Amino acid sequence: MVHGTHNAQEDSRNKDILISINDELYPRKEAKISVFDSGYLVGDGVWEALRLHHGVLVFKEDHFNRLWQSAATVGMHLPFTKEELIDKVWATLNANAMTDGVHVRIMVTRGIKKTPSQDPRLTIFGPNVVIIPEYKTASKASKEKGITLFTSTIRRGSPDYLDPRLNCHSKLHEVQALIQAIEAGADEALMLDVNGFVATCNATNFFMIKDGEVCTSTSKYCMNGITRAKVIEVCKANGITCIEKDFSLFDVYGADEAFVTGTFGGLTPVTKIDGRQIGKGNYGHMTRQLSNLYEALIDNTVKNG
Repeated sequence: MVHGTHNAQEDSRNKDILISINDELYPRKEAKISVFDSGYLVGDGVWEALRLHHGVLVFKEDHFNRLWQSAATVGMHLPFTKEELIDKVWATLNANAMTDGVHVRIMVTRGIKKTPSQDPRLTIFGPNVVIIPEYKTASKASKEKGITLFTSTIRRGSPDYLDPRLNCHSKLHEVQALIQAIEAGADEALMLDVNGFVATCNATNFFMIKDGEVCTSTSKYCMNGITRAKVIEVCKANGITCIEKDFSLFDVYGADEAFVTGTFGGLTPVTKIDGRQIGKGNYGHMTRQLSNLYEALIDNTVKNG
């Protein structure tokens, strides 16, 4: 069985969901896009994922700001406003009668090419917008068990060739890192930056706890995770020391607790790294406290609309 931060509880409703492709709705089995799509040909696209919780798209402003920043970074013109895209998302959710426990993936590619090529000038029309909503709740058993990490030899690159903050379709280096971790018997990969400091994981942000202090990497070589930012926010709001700094595996192996963050799973404890037990090797007290504070922030966001 696959175990990791994206483990979801099975939900039979997903087999009948409607998926939006350029404002047209298709049953899951019929949702297709051209092999000449830029995203398929050369990974030329950007994406976002957010959660629908009790009728509210949680932290949607943060997510849509990040999507627009990603599009601007790759020189992709979006011929609609944030409000118009949010309306497209709601149209898809409403067509599926979805109100809670939903994970929404928005993918925007540059569009259809006239021939296989990297050249954006060969795009015939676009962009293509795909919206996939699914009933997805993180597996409680997986969260209680925690995950194991393996430090990959694949490094998080510097911003001068592929900025790690860019939420793009080009994820092959992260896939390579994950494959290394899986082959080493771990659940997911821990990735270092170009200087050998801990950067992030293949699909989530990494935190460690030592002597009551929370620590995460600088933002130089890691994805600008929304959940990462919210955890830092709740630490500050609750008088918990949270430091963004460079640290190495030397520090990680001696940590009292460790966890990773992501939109889907929230906070997930890490029990082992490179075969070494972290702390007591379980869902630590402070990680659980931070998880509860993060969930409370979501609840408060929902209450305030």
